[in-house]
Amino acid sequence: MKDVLSRSQLKRLAEHRYNVAGVSLAEPLFQGFWRSVVDRIPNWWAPNALTLAGLLVNVATTVILMVFSPDAAAEPSCWSFFLCSAGLFVYMTLDAIDGKQARKTNSSSPLGELFDHGCDAVSIAFIICGACIAMQLGTSPCLMLFECFGTMFVFYVAHWQAYCSGQLRFGTVDVTEAEISIIFLHLLTGFLGPTVWKTELPWIGAQLKLIPVLYSIIGAIVSLSSNFNVILMEGGIGRNGSTVAGTSVLSPFIPIGILIALAVTIWTKSVTKVFEQNISLYVISFGLASSKITIRLVVAHMSRTEVDMLDSSLFGPGLLFINQYFNTFFNELFVLWIFFLVCLTDLVRYSVRLCIQMSDYMNISVFSIDQPRGTTGATNGSGSNPVEKPVNYFVANVRKSREDSGTASSHSRSSSSSSCDAAAHLPSCAAVRARNTQRCS
Repeated sequence: MKDVLSRSQLKRLAEHRYNVAGVSLAEPLFQGFWRSVVDRIPNWWAPNALTLAGLLVNVATTVILMVFSPDAAAEPSCWSFFLCSAGLFVYMTLDAIDGKQARKTNSSSPLGELFDHGCDAVSIAFIICGACIAMQLGTSPCLMLFECFGTMFVFYVAHWQAYCSGQLRFGTVDVTEAEISIIFLHLLTGFLGPTVWKTELPWIGAQLKLIPVLYSIIGAIVSLSSNFNVILMEGGIGRNGSTVAGTSVLSPFIPIGILIALAVTIWTKSVTKVFEQNISLYVISFGLASSKITIRLVVAHMSRTEVDMLDSSLFGPGLLFINQYFNTFFNELFVLWIFFLVCLTDLVRYSVRLCIQMSDYMNISVFSIDQPRGTTGATNGSGSNPVEKPVNYFVANVRKSREDSGTASSHSRSSSSSSCDAAAHLPSCAAVRARNTQRCS
């Protein structure tokens, strides 16, 4: 499998130090709960395993919702919304405690930070798609397109800002508040049914779904204004206001700009209404492509290297665009499924190779907690070395066999050979070998 990181990138990734600023309103309220949860997590459970478990739960529960409502307009069963809210709560909790677990087990690493951001990038499309299904925004395709791709763009810009300033910054109202809001949105939909969002508001003439949409728009404006103030006004920390890699602060816009432009163009030019008829698949397909682009931006930030202007994840939406250029030679739904599979395969391949390269270079495991190399005094928690007793027991048996004058000569040779091989890792290896060699002769 082809390497996705150069040697210099690996070196800088290993040297990266986590730099974050800001605390949102809800985080202090949940700290006690998160600490109580992480105290119950066994020390052998790797932080990355927690992150991945949360992502898989969130994806699985959202996919169930999408199966019931592929066009985001049908009404799924109420239990699917309760399941989706539970899945999102599990994801939020595990995503919050993975760092605490890493600190508890002394296993923090740049790989863990990158893995966490990568899972967040993947989950964002599923979270917003599930919320839109709950509100049945499929009946307003333009609004749903704006909501989904606007959310992906806001998440991307947050890491774009970090690429410029070298520091990931959280606002007063940020990811935690958004996840809590969506959890309550699913619960409300589960209790009252999806049709509740079609309720007409008095004196306004708009539907109830307009309230959470406006809430998300206001949050997006606040987040974008804060991040773009850093990108455009304050500038980067590099030379002459450049990024951490010394490149233009505007360069990260190109890949995400191309992706969003393709999404809007394909939607407006489709003769078969591929977006309206398959909203969930459309959003998730572009969401996977956006995830890959965002992960590469995070890698560029952590390794202080230039962002690639073009990415292989753009191949999928390019297929849809070319098919439309040739007057929809192939069925658009068929091409959309190919687009989804191509982006999924590309994302998984890149992510797996990325983790393998970093774990090999830094000599750590992705989903297990390794005992630190070169620590001969590691204990098992009770103050004793976990290998000390077996080693001493073995040495005692070797000495006992030496002192047994009735042991046959052939048995002596066997004991001598095995003791020399296994005792090669013991401090007294030379002495044991010398004594046994003398006895054999």
